[in-house]
Amino acid sequence: MTIHIEDLKFQCIIGILDFERITKQDVIVNLTIDYNNENSFINYADIVQIVKENMIKSEFLLIEDALNSLNLKLIKEYNSIKSIKIKITKPSILPDCVVSVSNHYKSQS
Repeated sequence: MTIHIEDLKFQCIIGILDFERITKQDVIVNLTIDYNNENSFINYADIVQIVKENMIKSEFLLIEDALNSLNLKLIKEYNSIKSIKIKITKPSILPDCVVSVSNHYKSQS
């Protein structure tokens, strides 16, 4: 099975620039989670809550750190996950484009 969470939008502190450390900005998170559903299911509402809480609480400097943290948190919480693709977008950081960083993680289990 595959869960798709698209365009999850909220505000948090993320970035290395001075103004990014004091002013929350919009972020958009997209996830694709492949999982084994033989013995369980994954509640997508719980995934949304985990993502938002982790990013808001952690105030990451780098998007890359946020990606890695989300991956570790989700695979620790759900051992049925086979792979996760996460994309984090900062839609308003530059005036002439939208910036995103993404990664695809495969579970070691």
